[in-house]
Amino acid sequence: MNFINTEIPVWEKINLTLQEASQLSHIGINELRERTNVPDCKFVLFKGTHRLIKRKQFEEYLSSINTW
Repeated sequence: MNFINTEIPVWEKINLTLQEASQLSHIGINELRERTNVPDCKFVLFKGTHRLIKRKQFEEYLSSINTW
C-alpha cells in the first residue's frame, strides 16, 4: 500500500503534541508540562515516555479557566 503523508489540521486531531497544544493555547511548553504533571489532570495521555494532550478535554479545561 502506498499512503500519502497528509497533514491533519490541529482542530481535527484527537490528541496533540505538547508543541501543538502550546501553539493552540499560547501556553508555553514548560507550563503545559507542569500542568500535566498534576495527578488528576484530565487532558493528558501518557504513551510510554511521550505526553499527549487530549484536545477536547484540553479545550474544555481552557474554557473553564478563561475568565474574560
